[in-house]
Amino acid sequence: MRRQANPANLDPIMATKPVAWRPILAKQKGETRHAALTERIIADIDLGVLKPMDRMPTHRDLARELGLSVQTVSLSYKEAERLGFLSGEIGRGTFVKARVTDRAGRMMLDHSSNEVLDLSIIRGVYLDAHEDASREILREMAEGSVADFMRPCRPVAGLDRHRETARSWLRPLGVTAGAERILVTNGAAHGIFLALTCIIRSGDVVLTENLTDHGIIGLSNILGFSLKGLPTDEQGILPDALEAACAAGGVRALALIPTLNNPTGHVMGTERREEIAAIAARYALFVIEDEVYRPMIEEALPSITEMIPDLGFFITSFTKTVLTGLRVGYLVVPPAYSIRAASILRVSSWSGTYLTAEIATRWVENGTALRLLAIQRDEARARQGIATEILGGHIASSHPLSLCAWLKVPSHWAEDGLVRSLTNQNVAVTPSEPFIAGAGHGGGIRICLGGRMSHESLTKALTTVRQAFEQLPPVYDIGSIG
Repeated sequence: MRRQANPANLDPIMATKPVAWRPILAKQKGETRHAALTERIIADIDLGVLKPMDRMPTHRDLARELGLSVQTVSLSYKEAERLGFLSGEIGRGTFVKARVTDRAGRMMLDHSSNEVLDLSIIRGVYLDAHEDASREILREMAEGSVADFMRPCRPVAGLDRHRETARSWLRPLGVTAGAERILVTNGAAHGIFLALTCIIRSGDVVLTENLTDHGIIGLSNILGFSLKGLPTDEQGILPDALEAACAAGGVRALALIPTLNNPTGHVMGTERREEIAAIAARYALFVIEDEVYRPMIEEALPSITEMIPDLGFFITSFTKTVLTGLRVGYLVVPPAYSIRAASILRVSSWSGTYLTAEIATRWVENGTALRLLAIQRDEARARQGIATEILGGHIASSHPLSLCAWLKVPSHWAEDGLVRSLTNQNVAVTPSEPFIAGAGHGGGIRICLGGRMSHESLTKALTTVRQAFEQLPPVYDIGSIG
């Protein structure tokens, strides 16, 4: 199995000097000094004076420069961190945090294939087989009784039949939980939200991979928890780094993507999963296991949640592996959290959507889900093969069954300039900013290989990417001149 090395364990930031930043404080009447400094930090980040991944001055150095106490600076940094603007790295320093913003949303374009060759959105492949299966199930449902899944308003956690069928889908993924621990959700993102709101409060610290799905980064800004990225290798989070972060104290949960991480494509092996579970058990650390891509892997891999059932939340869905529009997910919760999770589900959306859950249930029962999953695997392998043939050494990290690949930006290109150049050539990709949860991991772009795109169109798009990588950038970046 081909798997190229994930560069996410590299740490160039260690050699980076703190940014030369000496703010002018404008303290309002009645305002504390640490509040004034916090406002200045946030304002200068918004203005671009402090840029993502800038290393902040040490508490002591900034206190000396501004004539403040070290405690005042520490309070300001901590508050800015709680609000999602800074990220403290144990033994490394404090860094300006890359945040999910409107700009990040614009990076992931949603144009039709006629306007742009869109490699910016990660989604399952969509072929005629998916179209045919969708039409067939809708005809079948229209011709029979619909009352069983259209009329009910309860149970909130999902209809009993839907939850029992979920058990059969989860079993090959390494999860044997009873139906009472399973909630039917509106996709994996909804499941992750529910898991976090079960256990996290504003100001809590949640650990994750240094490069991770932008959804968890966005939730840190919405829910007000502090997200800290940990170094990784080709199997994901390094156990030693997790151990050190837990030993330092104050950590509430670990949110991770063990299988086919977005954007790097790494897959965590059995031994690594066991190490992560053992550390979580030792420190009573909750683990939120985002396994939306797990059905793609035929290899038997254990679930971390199964190893620590009192601490683990397991999430998967059908959107990336069976059908893009089938926004149905399964959330497995610890036994003590089944009532709490259902109450949060009721408040946030009353329940999962019974109609789409009925489609998923029928497809699991009649084998259609497995048939479409097999098509997804075959097509992913084919598209990854095309990417490898065209891009070769430009691929920093990928996996034969991944729906994306992580590319290293050539040294002669600035990342933003390269993305703009590709956009001007009608190829949309996603730069590193939306995925950075820790320091020192810029300089990459993600390409996505799913969607309804022919091999010919994909070849054209990837050839454009390769040619852009091999070109020298312009002397003046026209896209930045306004």
